[in-house]
Amino acid sequence: MTTNEEQIRELIERWARAVHQGDLASVLADHAEDIVMFDVPPPQQGVRGIDAYRQTWPPFFRWQAQGASFEIESLDVTAGDDVAFAYALLRCGTPDDLAEAPDRRLRLTLGLRRHDDRWVVTHEHHSFALDPAPDRDSASDERELHALHERWFAATAAKDLDALMEPIATDVVSYEHEAPLRYVGEPAVREVCRAGLDASGDGAVSWEVPDQTLVVDGDLAVSWGLNRVRVTPPGAATVESWSRGTRVFARRDGGWRLVHQHLSYPFDPTTGAARTDLLP
Repeated sequence: MTTNEEQIRELIERWARAVHQGDLASVLADHAEDIVMFDVPPPQQGVRGIDAYRQTWPPFFRWQAQGASFEIESLDVTAGDDVAFAYALLRCGTPDDLAEAPDRRLRLTLGLRRHDDRWVVTHEHHSFALDPAPDRDSASDERELHALHERWFAATAAKDLDALMEPIATDVVSYEHEAPLRYVGEPAVREVCRAGLDASGDGAVSWEVPDQTLVVDGDLAVSWGLNRVRVTPPGAATVESWSRGTRVFARRDGGWRLVHQHLSYPFDPTTGAARTDLLP
């Protein structure tokens, strides 16, 4: 006498052969009147009832007539006395589909119950894994990063330390103008920015990168350019300095975060001193 698992395996294999042969009567044969199917195509709420289930198959058979496969590759069954479920992977696609994506499989889950001393399918769920998201629009990403820099420039002028730090990653590594060799973590960089703003005293301060270049590739971006910093003490002339800056950004939690910064002045090879007076 066959076990429940064996009966269900035979039922599913018989159903798959019927699908591949376009035999609608046999496809429907072991399904409950109240079948609910979540299919690859819409509707989102699923197909409910045997009549609606029946109507889904003729379009599939027409597509399958192009030479498509519908073959069980693996099948696992778990059965109790009156309720069971099974899951399977199937090769489902035209020769061109399978050549383009040889590892792609149709995923199938079935729920069954015993009715009138036989097993019937009460639920089917078919799906393919989603393909990777398409590449984002690099122009849109560049606009986001330019806007991020504009917020930085405005926060500098407003001496708003919290706004300056908002896009900084918690694990940022920054090579600043001054010692030590590197600053690691958002708190360390916050203190550098705080000191810079405090150094301007009651005067005005501004920062910009007039010749900024941005390159975006997926979830990483790099910007570089010359930093122009202007400080105007009360009642005194503006002091302007230029330095070199490179910044690396990563997209995290839906937004861009600064993960690395490298600032430097050129040095005079005859004295070894930093040249903070150079102009572009």
